[in-house]
Amino acid sequence: MSLTATERFHIRKLIKELETYRGRHTELVTVYIPSEYDIVKIIQHLAQEQGTATNIKSTSTRKNVQDALERMVQHLKLFKQTPKNGLVAFSGNVAEREGQSDVRVWSFEPPEPLNVRIYRCDKQFVLEPLIEMCDIKEVYGLIVLDRRDANLAVLRGKKIINLVKTHSEVPGKMRAGGQSAARFERNRELAAKDHYKKVADYAKEQFLPMGNNLKGIIVGGPGPTKYDFLNCDYLNNELKKKIIGIKDLGYTEEFGLQELVDRSQDLLAAEELADEKKIMNTFFELLKVRPGIVSYGEAEVLRLMEMAAVDTILLSESLEDNTIEKFEAEAQKIGATVKIISTDTREGVQLKEMGKIAAILRYEA
Repeated sequence: MSLTATERFHIRKLIKELETYRGRHTELVTVYIPSEYDIVKIIQHLAQEQGTATNIKSTSTRKNVQDALERMVQHLKLFKQTPKNGLVAFSGNVAEREGQSDVRVWSFEPPEPLNVRIYRCDKQFVLEPLIEMCDIKEVYGLIVLDRRDANLAVLRGKKIINLVKTHSEVPGKMRAGGQSAARFERNRELAAKDHYKKVADYAKEQFLPMGNNLKGIIVGGPGPTKYDFLNCDYLNNELKKKIIGIKDLGYTEEFGLQELVDRSQDLLAAEELADEKKIMNTFFELLKVRPGIVSYGEAEVLRLMEMAAVDTILLSESLEDNTIEKFEAEAQKIGATVKIISTDTREGVQLKEMGKIAAILRYEA
């Protein structure tokens, strides 16, 4: 499961905030509760830790640990049961000056099931599982080829990552007839098979180690070459099972990879990539045919939000966190939808270049 850009933004924002805090001693408390794990058991364990903390020699450290545990216990008691995907909580005295008290507690219900259980009292909060959660693990394999060239890449989230580029020695077609033409054609077919074998070997080398993180493989290219390649027996059987689509393309190389992704929206329909491309393409299409129903630029969009005219607001992920939060707060007031748009796609780059903020309106303003 991949997180949406909005979910990833909020997790990274929390990480960024918690990374700034350091305890003077091992007094910052981190708790990760897996989905379906009994929260009552965690509360009981923390209560026991409160008793153990009485043995801490340093008066200030003892007080900070006990206060952090008490705040954590009281906060967890607000939950009747562990949330569906688990719960992450942090507490501790984060006062800037020693001797002062500023005990805070944060909790977070992850957007995907949590499978680790952690209790730790340390000088810093344990953030590695959240950082790992933000990483995009699942990918699609991409193969674009004709008789002369082949490119292998993966689609990770919204970004195309090039892996291998290879060029064949298949000669062009010979027009002359006779015996030499037949021999030339045989050599040409042998060179094509060598090319297919090389592409298949690269695919095995690059894609097979990805295991279950490889959600599928999409193959494309001009003409019949892609079918010739797939009909040969060079491609590993496990990889053959992963093929989810074959697309006709006008290009190879990097243009071909982008075209392959663009033409595979039917296959990627459940993915955030397709959702982002669809909403951005809707915006650009409306900008051409009904410019009064869309808007862009921070000041103009804010003005229209004050009029409750905005239906959907499009925010580039390259914006400052406080700007995104400001627009999210305004959107909540008027019931508008917020979409955070990645800069990994052409459409996302266009949004960034036109001011990073755009909107689709409820009516022409």
